[in-house]
Amino acid sequence: MSTRIYAHYMIETPYNVEHAANVMAGEQSSGTFTRLANETDALREAHGAIVESIEMLDAVDTPSLPMRNDLAPQGHTLFQRARVKLSWPLKNMGPSLPNLVSTVAGNLFELKEFSALKLLDIELPDSFANAYSGPQFGITGTRQLSGISSGPMIGTIIKPSVGLSAAETADMVEQLVMGGIDFIKDDELQANGPHNPLRARVDAVMPIINAHAERTGKKVMYAFNISGDIDEMRAQHDYVVAAGGTCVMVAVNSVGLAGVAYLRRHCEVALHGHRAGWGMFSRSPHVGMAFTAYHKLWRLAGIDHIHVNGLRNKFSEEDDSVITSARACQTPMFESPTAGYQIMPVFSSGQSAAQVGDTYQALGNSDLIYCCGGGIMAHPGGIAGGVASLRQAWQAAIADIPMAAYAREHRELAQAIETFGL
Repeated sequence: MSTRIYAHYMIETPYNVEHAANVMAGEQSSGTFTRLANETDALREAHGAIVESIEMLDAVDTPSLPMRNDLAPQGHTLFQRARVKLSWPLKNMGPSLPNLVSTVAGNLFELKEFSALKLLDIELPDSFANAYSGPQFGITGTRQLSGISSGPMIGTIIKPSVGLSAAETADMVEQLVMGGIDFIKDDELQANGPHNPLRARVDAVMPIINAHAERTGKKVMYAFNISGDIDEMRAQHDYVVAAGGTCVMVAVNSVGLAGVAYLRRHCEVALHGHRAGWGMFSRSPHVGMAFTAYHKLWRLAGIDHIHVNGLRNKFSEEDDSVITSARACQTPMFESPTAGYQIMPVFSSGQSAAQVGDTYQALGNSDLIYCCGGGIMAHPGGIAGGVASLRQAWQAAIADIPMAAYAREHRELAQAIETFGL
């Protein structure tokens, strides 16, 4: 059993790469800017980080990030890029997510030796799985809660994001459940504001969802946004559960790892993770954190779903990045017999029937939540037509039938193609 933590980085430096990597290792373990008298060889052997490997990449003649002129070594002409793998002994911090982040993604971003540095991936020993329960429901449990045994869960987000009252939200929910939706979520901006308090929203929405379940046997999953202070989140979770809800949502960057982990220990329903603020970590190729590393932290903390954007989305993320993120969610974190901790990727952002074929072809499965706003609401056949068009598009994709051919026998899909294109 491994007792070391591994982290993979992309770096760029005007210094000797090996020297720069050793500075990273020292700064994030036992070292400081100078050797101390009590930093013995035995202590360094026991607690120092190790540079496991260095893979040289290209070099550029200008720094990717701003650097003070006096920080670069005299006479340098190039900024060398490399992939670096570091490792730490588990005993430095124990299986603690907050302290793991301080170690693998702490002060090293600010070190003078680097003109770029990005955390790409982390590999953790099984002791983290023993310390953190991870997702309670994941892919399989979410399907059981929603009654959707196969195919994607078709979902949407309440819009406008803010401004609707609890009663107006409930009116929209009634239209959505009657239209055949599987999943509804609050916007990340709507949690417990004075114009639409969480408990008033639960009181307005859940009777509609419960009555629909009584009539049809299908209980639509509604992700109530309970993001807030820790005690507030626990109380709001309990209120949702008492009303018969099956999902709560948190904006993970806003409530933090400790907040998510605390909520997971108490949680009785699916925990939906929204990554609002993700662009701060991801958008620059030169600094921050790749999704592969980022989402593992939240998986351990206990989320069951997380957003991965969508193909041809309204944001800046490339399609390849979206699919890589979705695959990462579905890939086991630990080897058997330890739990795999797989979670449900959530596709959203400008999605409609138009992206379904490419999404399925690229991902290779339908274990996902496929959220559409305009792709449902702007359909010529209304909400029911929009939902039907998405189901038909996924049926065609899974059966490997060209979308245009399938649309000849499926009116709602034909309308979606005419409205949104392919």
